[in-house]
Amino acid sequence: MLCLATSQAQLSFGKLMEVYIEGNLEKAEASSLLQAEQDFYSYLRDCFFPTDGAVYALWVEGNAYVSALRLEPYKDGLLLAALETAPGHRRKGYAYQLMQAVLARFAQKPIYSHVSKQNAASLAIHEKCGFRKISDAAAYIDGSVSDRAVTLCYWSATEKRYES
Repeated sequence: MLCLATSQAQLSFGKLMEVYIEGNLEKAEASSLLQAEQDFYSYLRDCFFPTDGAVYALWVEGNAYVSALRLEPYKDGLLLAALETAPGHRRKGYAYQLMQAVLARFAQKPIYSHVSKQNAASLAIHEKCGFRKISDAAAYIDGSVSDRAVTLCYWSATEKRYES
């Protein structure tokens, strides 16, 4: 089931960290898991949720967050970021269900996504959901650019003006 959070108070931070455990463990190599989770919490509190129009989208099964992503204003639409599925829930279609629900709910505007060129699983699910590559690099909200990621865009089938 799709759940949307427009404030940090609407999230169970502990359940969210179960979805992002692998990414936080990677970041923890330089410090600690607790520090990585605190940094994530601070980012949500200080940067993400204060942004007008920012939404956390979650796919919930039972009482568990199984997949999550963020949406925030970007260019003429929204940027989809941080798509992740909890390790114990992968390969069950939850990320696809989440993305389909998000696209149905928010596709009145173009939805962009930056995906690592090395992330075959994420590239495949984006393509399956109707995203198309519009750039061989990613221009992030903070102004940085990476040629290690591509920019993808989803647009309505009847509205082709967003094609490159």
